Amino acid sequence: MTTTLSSKGQVVLPAAARRRLGLKSGARFACRVEGNRIVLTPAAVPQGRPSFVKSKRTGLVVTQGAPGSPLVTSEQIRALLADFP
Repeated sequence: MTTTLSSKGQVVLPAAARRRLGLKSGARFACRVEGNRIVLTPAAVPQGRPSFVKSKRTGLVVTQGAPGSPLVTSEQIRALLADFP
């Protein structure tokens, strides 16, 4: 993935990267320089990202969030499908 630095020093993160990490507008990042690299790390990585699992009861592939997490949203499903082989 590549992106461009604007004249104001702004960088747009590619949509696939935002979906994969569940990032929303206003997300905050820690920024550090490592050699000739700039490393951005989300200040708070969203917890409980849903995953695909095989249901023990039906044998079908279903989505499952982390224990105690809120229900899986349509947006999270789209993000998962974007990474699905």
